[in-house]
Amino acid sequence: MDFIEELTWRGMIHSIMPGTEEELKKGMATAYLGIDPTADSLHIGHLVGVMMLKHFQRSGHKPLALVGGATGMIGDPSMKSQERKLIDEVTLRHNQECIKKQLAKFLDFDSDAPNAAELVNNYDWMKDYGFLNFIRDIGKHITVNYMMAKDSVKKRLSGESQQGMSFTEFSYQLLQGYDYLYLYRNKNCRLQLGGSDQWGNITTGTELIRRTEGGEAFALTCPLITKADGGKFGKTESGNVWLDRRYTSPYKFYQFWLNVSDADAEKYIKIFTTLTREEIEDLVAQQAADPGQRPLQKRLAREITTMVHSEEDCNSAIEASQILFNPKATQQLRELPEELFLDIMDGVPQFEVSREVIDNGTRLADLLTAPIAAVFPSKGEYRKMVQGGGLSINKEKITDVDAVASADMLLNGKYILVQRGKKNMFLIKVA
Repeated sequence: MDFIEELTWRGMIHSIMPGTEEELKKGMATAYLGIDPTADSLHIGHLVGVMMLKHFQRSGHKPLALVGGATGMIGDPSMKSQERKLIDEVTLRHNQECIKKQLAKFLDFDSDAPNAAELVNNYDWMKDYGFLNFIRDIGKHITVNYMMAKDSVKKRLSGESQQGMSFTEFSYQLLQGYDYLYLYRNKNCRLQLGGSDQWGNITTGTELIRRTEGGEAFALTCPLITKADGGKFGKTESGNVWLDRRYTSPYKFYQFWLNVSDADAEKYIKIFTTLTREEIEDLVAQQAADPGQRPLQKRLAREITTMVHSEEDCNSAIEASQILFNPKATQQLRELPEELFLDIMDGVPQFEVSREVIDNGTRLADLLTAPIAAVFPSKGEYRKMVQGGGLSINKEKITDVDAVASADMLLNGKYILVQRGKKNMFLIKVA
């Protein structure tokens, strides 16, 4: 597999330094990509870079994932309007271990193949590097004029930010440049990968290598991912979409991809899966023939949820997503773990009632109208819906207008799912 050709048709190249393609054709090459370790989980914004590393390894080359333990203590000024809070070493080490476990879903770290991936941390080579030695050995090779010309610096100094830029952040590109030099010397690394916002930092590294070693090194960046409507990719109302299930459950992760637009699905399936060009073209044709079936979104969601979590988690998410629309899903509802059940109910209007209401055998007509739970505006509306066959409790149709609520109706011991008509769902929580 040709790495550049693969990334090109997938729409994953923004900028590439001349000579990069020729360098990769000489044989197995080594490339690195930096990952910010300020959280103990990656989010889907990191996935473009991770997929670049994955394709690099699939092409027979050796990927290095660099966790920025040292640079993470400073904070990259690129695309930022203010300085970040710094984190301590204990937190960084914890985050590094968590990130490696996630990366292992995408990269082969453990085989004895010559192109097995490696995880490196720049804290390991920076922690004992004295400041005076660093500015003498490295700082003298890069001029202030050169550093000031970078977009990330110019934007921060041009008045767009009221806070300016500290020397700490100004030194960031020099530290990242040294990372490249260190890996060039110690790992024979000749290529750095990153997002398009990293171009300035990466080329500082190639320049440092040229000036100190007289060597040639290369750069390749991918575009920053956007949504077709101009919105920010990977952000939801509740924040980032994380790879760790503690922050984003497999169900919500699957739903995020399932609900992307047709235009975004066609773009994302190239970037976030390893499906072949032919497979994707076939899915695009299916989508054009019958958009309502949404084959692109379904396959995208399945592929990436399986890769990040597992096939079992993906299947559970698919089954769960179908429960709300399956009129015969009573037993499935009862068997759902509470966490998954609540994920499915996210966004469904909720009412909270006291346990006494259920224990006292309250009639559904009273339970589902004000002042208890105003699912219906009146008892008359409730009666009409029952007589018309439009009321279901936990997916079971209610036919008796005088039916009473009972403990048997409680899902996970405390929830009742009410469906009024075909589409209106309500959740009653018994406290």
